[in-house]
Amino acid sequence: MLLKTSHTKLFLALAALAFTASAQADDPVTPPIPGVAAGGVIIELIKDGFKGTEGPIGYPDGSLLFTETQANRIIRIAPDNTVSTFLENSNGANGLALNASGEIIAVQTLKPQVGIIYPLDKQKTFTENFEGTLFQRPNDVVLDKSGGIFFTDSGTRPTKETPTPPVSHPGVFYVTPAGQLTRLANDIERPNGIQLSKDEKVLYVANTLGENILAYDVGTNGAISNKRNFAKLDGWKNEDNIWSSGADGLAIDDEDRLYVASNSGIEVFSAKGEALGIIILPKKPQNIAFAGTDKKTLYAVGRGAAYKIPLLAQGFKGRAK
Repeated sequence: MLLKTSHTKLFLALAALAFTASAQADDPVTPPIPGVAAGGVIIELIKDGFKGTEGPIGYPDGSLLFTETQANRIIRIAPDNTVSTFLENSNGANGLALNASGEIIAVQTLKPQVGIIYPLDKQKTFTENFEGTLFQRPNDVVLDKSGGIFFTDSGTRPTKETPTPPVSHPGVFYVTPAGQLTRLANDIERPNGIQLSKDEKVLYVANTLGENILAYDVGTNGAISNKRNFAKLDGWKNEDNIWSSGADGLAIDDEDRLYVASNSGIEVFSAKGEALGIIILPKKPQNIAFAGTDKKTLYAVGRGAAYKIPLLAQGFKGRAK
């Protein structure tokens, strides 16, 4: 196994050198990742200068929606790269999901809550507290086929504006289709991105302050068990005396490969957690999603920028993200 891993790393390193030498110095390009990305494909910057970039999902018309968090709105990127405002006054929407009725469910941060934000005449709040404790920063969300809602709350952390925030209460939660709220985990330092495998038997959670992507077995009514380290992240680094992988948004493709936005870029793993390669971006990604009518375009948003990356892999069509 060690020999096979070493050969794989050597192949990726040599291939990376080959395509880098032939590309323009100022063109960010994809590395060759078998089945995922052809080497040397230009990573296209759609636009920079957004005020916050989070929560991308593929929309049924082939466009991409994402949340411009600090501007309190949702942005639409059309297949031809046209950028427009999809929804104003999103209540600080962060992660987005799309239910079977075409309604957009968002975890929201201005008034922390989870609910439908679009269409406007369908707006509804599902939950805003757990056992009387208000949510602090709902972060990301994914729906199962029953309509149940898995979401994370990353809690609080010191910032320049708020050096001594309230005590943090991070967690992973599930809302059943009947509206019952359950806390699934409260032992993750900073839960962030959340995703399900294609068959919905595995739940993945990104811990921004951890070295590994976490995985759980999913049971009935959203119950989880068998917490384990699924994949070790290359993004694990010490910056400003804080160890962090920067693990953020997650996406899967139709082969159940997992894509992770991290300090290193977009890290790609097999369904077994094997590292396959890293797509490096000019700016660190915060969240990612497949979109387009064929779902063969991976979009990445982060640090005010939005990029699109044509891939060989196809995103999972069973849900918006």
